Amino acid sequence: MPNTEPVRVTIFNQTYSLVAADDGSPVQELAQRVDELMTSIAARAGNIDSTRTAVLACLHLADQLRTLERDLESLRSRVDTKAEQFTLLLDEAIGTTD
Repeated sequence: MPNTEPVRVTIFNQTYSLVAADDGSPVQELAQRVDELMTSIAARAGNIDSTRTAVLACLHLADQLRTLERDLESLRSRVDTKAEQFTLLLDEAIGTTD
């Protein structure tokens, strides 16, 4: 079982105690990014409560995730296509066509 350590973070003026595997730095960095995002949304959206701010932040992050997933799938497809092309070229170069 990995070592765990408690990490205290503050997100949108609320303190949370989280458990992180080994080093808590990545959790702190993520919490800081979420805090910055929520603060930015609240500043732009005006007078909305923290729940709505959190939902908007989640939607923003979900949109970013979807975009990255699409980009990753496109990249995988391009890599697969290039691998097939290189395989055909290599087969031709060494003369082992079927």
